Amino acid sequence: MATLKDISKHTGYSITTVSRALNGYFDVNEETRKRILQAAEELNYSPNLSARNLVNQGSKTIGILINDLKVESAKDNFMFKNLCGISDLLGETDFEFVLLSTTTTKQKNKNLQQIVAERQLAGIIIEGLKTDDPYIMEIKECNIPAVLIDIPIEGENIKYVTSNQLESVKHAVKYLHRLNHRNIAYMNGTSNTHVSKIRTYSYLQALEELGIVPNPDYMVDGNFTEEGAKKAALPLLLSHPEVTAIFCASDVMALGVLSCARELGIKVPEQLSIIGFDNILISEYVYPPLTTVSQFPYEMGKAAAHMLVGLINGVVTEESFIEIKNELIIRGTTAPLT
Repeated sequence: MATLKDISKHTGYSITTVSRALNGYFDVNEETRKRILQAAEELNYSPNLSARNLVNQGSKTIGILINDLKVESAKDNFMFKNLCGISDLLGETDFEFVLLSTTTTKQKNKNLQQIVAERQLAGIIIEGLKTDDPYIMEIKECNIPAVLIDIPIEGENIKYVTSNQLESVKHAVKYLHRLNHRNIAYMNGTSNTHVSKIRTYSYLQALEELGIVPNPDYMVDGNFTEEGAKKAALPLLLSHPEVTAIFCASDVMALGVLSCARELGIKVPEQLSIIGFDNILISEYVYPPLTTVSQFPYEMGKAAAHMLVGLINGVVTEESFIEIKNELIIRGTTAPLT
């Protein structure tokens, strides 16, 4: 059977260059890569997967892969609570974890299999990636035990953890309807995340069940940021003064809407009711305190770690996902429309 040394001798490239070309590194010249791949095919080269698997089977390291850590996300303690849940659960086992931050650009430069091999990971938890990110597209081909948070992908070695977003968003919108609001706007995050898609679908389904025809002008994107939501809310509220309530797909965006209303002199909740999603720490301390759909990220983190350890240890269960129940927390940003 041909080895890396054989390919190196055949092509004249170093063993390091041959290895990097075969493993998909993007710092290898494309012409060089083609020559090496052609040589590998001619020599009938096959990577020693069994040896790699033996290394990973002995590993006690779990990767926690998250997207685009930014200081601006400090207000959102969702991810921190997730990590606390993961850490506490793994603390009861002999596994440890390593935090891996990525971006869409980074994912194009190094594939997921390379990350797994370099870190010798026994399994991986993925959170915060977009549905069209390269690693999400690769996960089924990676053949590593994986649990995804709020990304519904299933496979032989893949499970996911989420919350009952469909019902909890509908419950929030219908609560606004019970307060006599009929012109209910929606502040979305981005179009390429699962949570945005499911929350948008749920908002529309709630309106349909209430007999309200959706107005596309009432649906705007805040990009899951406070500033983005503030900018999106400004033309919405100026152009549509009939809007008396806004459901936001995150608390951070709800803070942006609250700030916009304050600058426009719109009283909350007397003239405008606002509901967020997540129940982040600051939502309780802003004025007025934010009505929100509370998720339980600590429990989601524990559940994700528990499922992953089970996958790694070969524990067979019928469940492909776990759904944690949310709760509507009523505070000061909602009131009956008089």
